[in-house]
Amino acid sequence: MSDPLVLPDEIRCGMVMGGQDPDSIKTLAQKIEGAGLDSIWAGDHVSFYIPIMESLTLLTYVAAVTERVRVCTGVYLVPLRHPTTSAKVVSTLDVLSKGRVTLGVGVGGEFPPEFVATGVPVEERGRRTDEGIEIMRKLWSEDGVEYHGKHFDFGPVSIDPKPAQPGGPPIIVGGRKGPSFRRAGQLGDGYISHMCSAEQYAANMDLIRDHANEAGRKEVPFEPISFLFTVLDEDYDAAHKRAAQMLQMIYNRPFEDAARKYCLLGKPEDCLEQLQTFARAGSRHFVFSMLSDVDEFIDGYERVIKPGLPQIDF
Repeated sequence: MSDPLVLPDEIRCGMVMGGQDPDSIKTLAQKIEGAGLDSIWAGDHVSFYIPIMESLTLLTYVAAVTERVRVCTGVYLVPLRHPTTSAKVVSTLDVLSKGRVTLGVGVGGEFPPEFVATGVPVEERGRRTDEGIEIMRKLWSEDGVEYHGKHFDFGPVSIDPKPAQPGGPPIIVGGRKGPSFRRAGQLGDGYISHMCSAEQYAANMDLIRDHANEAGRKEVPFEPISFLFTVLDEDYDAAHKRAAQMLQMIYNRPFEDAARKYCLLGKPEDCLEQLQTFARAGSRHFVFSMLSDVDEFIDGYERVIKPGLPQIDF
């Protein structure tokens, strides 16, 4: 069976945006761009265990203080908003950023109170996401759109201006379970993992290819992305301890075992070796979510990781 997915022939890297005030966000965004990373990512929740900014608003600010990096959601929770509103906001951001948007999407569900607060039954989140992706693509590329689905019924309506990228920004599907791999294979322009080992990543890519084949897709440009919590430390055990503590605080559950499987830990040289395993599993874009000092990581990225990326074998 032929491979329906065409993967990039180079490795890219990005970083998750941190900070809660304009000055720190601007400083970090410009440091990330200046270090030569390719993308800046924002997580997304309406409400969560920890404070978090609205992703598209944050990325609009990031786009205004940068020139080159792609601005990306990792991941935007599609079912929490009406897709016509999402299509409008994403289109506007793509125009203002001169075509730098990548829309990572997901279904959420790990914090049910935000579904109650937005009036969306959590059990409908998958089907709403499927319809939402279809609606956004139509609104980005067509005029007089009508849609008559299970959850959304409207039209004809047009959204202008259309995105700077013809047909709209690439949609990268995130998730850890079977429906996410089906969604990525059938509907996505890429896949972004979360809490995933390299071994599991390879298995997920096989499932995505199966779904793409079943959908009759052929030669689809497809970007496989790894979301990786990262702790730099000269001592691996110290890095692991910090990762476990920080993730337990963020997700309100134990993470000691999971941190060893799902995080980049240790010295920059160790991280580069761990990235090699993900590249061999199919990943072509690494997104670093920092759980340790950002400046220290950027220094290690510039000295060790970035020069080592061309030698990564995939």
